[in-house]
Amino acid sequence: MNLTAHPELLEMLAASHALGTLRGGARRRFETLAREQAPVRAAALVWQGRLASMTELQSPIVPDAAVWTRIRNIIDAEKAQYAVERQRDAANARDAARPQGGWLGSLALWRGATAAGALATVLAVVVGLNLRDQLNNAPAVQYVAVLSDDQAAASMLVTFDPKKKQLVLQRVGSYSEGTDKSLQLWALPPGGAPRSLGVLDSAPALRLAASESDVHQVPTLAVTLEAKGGVPPGSGPKGPVVFKGALIEKTI
Repeated sequence: MNLTAHPELLEMLAASHALGTLRGGARRRFETLAREQAPVRAAALVWQGRLASMTELQSPIVPDAAVWTRIRNIIDAEKAQYAVERQRDAANARDAARPQGGWLGSLALWRGATAAGALATVLAVVVGLNLRDQLNNAPAVQYVAVLSDDQAAASMLVTFDPKKKQLVLQRVGSYSEGTDKSLQLWALPPGGAPRSLGVLDSAPALRLAASESDVHQVPTLAVTLEAKGGVPPGSGPKGPVVFKGALIEKTI
């Protein structure tokens, strides 16, 4: 298939590939086309670069004290394991150089090695528990959408975290609504009226409280340009649609 003849489809597939939502046979076919066709490969690289640069939009966050504790635990566990290996290597070298029966002199050494090994095991367990807690508390992504303007240029990335019940929005374009206007996010359910999900400020990244019912079975999200502060609750959109995109459910 010649994807270059379908630029909108190429952009959508490249974005899905970079986000990880393109899977199975579709992902393998896209990667095969990327190897064979330079425009497809270029689109994939552009989207990878766009998403990789989004981390620069986040405000600096001071690590929690628990993070440094986990790092120290990992370092201590590695030091203890290294000490055990050094002691065993030294014991093996001395035993090889001694006559038969000289192993009794290394009894204290082996006791120390055993104690160090026990310490390393305890530290490894502690580190494992801390890492498990960290993974359990990590954000999950259940829904994702790339919102594009009328030129099919990606302008905003939207994800939904069911654990924290949050919509996370990150601007990836250069659009500016001005000081006298506001952007407002809408869910477009099939056969229903648009439902406001919140008014967006001018920050490059922000979070909106939302429940799964707000995004469940919603095929499309849209952003409109409204008067400052957005439209009143219960009203539909008044301004033009500036961004729009499909909302995709993915496996957590």
